[in-house]
Amino acid sequence: MPDSLKILKPQSLWENFEDINAIPRASKKEEKIISHMLDFGKSLGLESFTDKAGNVIIRKPASPGMENRQTVVMQSHLDMVHQKNNDTVFDFDTEGIRMMIKDDWVKAEGTTLGADNGIGVAAIMAVLQSKEIKHPPLEALFTIDEETGMTGALALEGGVLNASIMLNLDTEDDRELTIGCAGGIDVTARGNYESVEGKAGFSFFDIELKGCTGGHSGGDIHLGRANANKLMNRLLLELHTELQIGISEIDGGGLRNAIPRESRAIVAVKDSKTASLKSKVSDIEKIYSEEYATTDPDLHITIKENKSCGNLMDEGFQLKLLRSVYSCPNGIYRMSPDIEGLVQTSNNLARVLVREGTYEILCLTRSSVESEKSDLVNAISACFQLIGAKMSTGGDYPGWRPLPESSIVQLMSKLYRETFDEEPDVNACHAGLECGILGRNYPDMEMISFGPNIRGAHSPDERVQISSVQKFWKFLLLTLENIPVR
Repeated sequence: MPDSLKILKPQSLWENFEDINAIPRASKKEEKIISHMLDFGKSLGLESFTDKAGNVIIRKPASPGMENRQTVVMQSHLDMVHQKNNDTVFDFDTEGIRMMIKDDWVKAEGTTLGADNGIGVAAIMAVLQSKEIKHPPLEALFTIDEETGMTGALALEGGVLNASIMLNLDTEDDRELTIGCAGGIDVTARGNYESVEGKAGFSFFDIELKGCTGGHSGGDIHLGRANANKLMNRLLLELHTELQIGISEIDGGGLRNAIPRESRAIVAVKDSKTASLKSKVSDIEKIYSEEYATTDPDLHITIKENKSCGNLMDEGFQLKLLRSVYSCPNGIYRMSPDIEGLVQTSNNLARVLVREGTYEILCLTRSSVESEKSDLVNAISACFQLIGAKMSTGGDYPGWRPLPESSIVQLMSKLYRETFDEEPDVNACHAGLECGILGRNYPDMEMISFGPNIRGAHSPDERVQISSVQKFWKFLLLTLENIPVR
């Protein structure tokens, strides 16, 4: 049985988190959670409505005596990344997340947890519910589709919000006050290839590469974790070179914003070389295990015979495709020369799908410098245009320029020092946040992002720290109580 979170404190926050995690809320499938949030706001007697995109806005008047404070918008996104382990039986379209408490952490059973950004949503709901919390005039903005294009933020029109300060509750380390982020763009390569029938005297095999750590393709890209698509491609090219395998299918990765954890390929080899194939795969598994022992200790490769036969890629095209994927940039492209330790530009080779005469390769490119983002898109495109791929881009969103001297940054830095007796980490991040997009239509709004400790976001290892949520909650309430006058 999943654990109930209602025993945890602050109780109202955890109750709301449990309620929204019972509702399927994948990106672009947010109808049920939108309805839930509207009903929630109206049940409190608060002004509640959606804009044209489906973003939910709820307004709450100030606490008595705080009517002259600046209006604050608290913002989080409603959707969550849906990822599960291959051996986990779970239907994201119909089931609620099965949660469990382990020591000081809450996690899910074999799936993503939805703490990103469900904890932020639940915290805002708890503030809206409360009759005791001191706060200025409030607007709650719950955006949609943050994880696959930020289309909710992109569609929010100017004039909908009245606030002069935005608190974005989507940071994943409780020491951080985030004041800037990278922009991003989806890059896709698609094409067709000639298939040939499998020849007599060949055997087919399934090769599966599993157990990579994965993680957030922005926030974790600097950690050097294995990319299952890159490692599978490296293996296949070596098998092609040494054993002249044919490839029937490649299916690796998933969502653009998740570092790929698994990849599967179906290959064919001459009957006389089956023992060599198994031996070579075993050798490569040992190499990978040594290379990624620290970052991906559970990485492993399995190989088993596949009794069915299928068509194979034309041998000439097969080599071109493998070389193109091999040359595609992945991981850090450039570190920031201005902010120590900050990734400036990166790419995640998120998805490789090859089957039945078609191929599709999905990337997510991020950068805090627009010109460098365009340069990396051109580099990726060049890899696949050489084999005749049709390239397309979408979901382009801007970065968020840091303003460290803004009044909200100064206020929250001071409150953090006084409350927790340490310096906050005021920084910019490489992950995508909605602040840069929202700021285009609200250029005078001061913005800051913070949140509790969340680890393993965008992967089935996602978990949120209970004690950190309590720290985050305390900090949020202090901030609301100390918002300055207009």
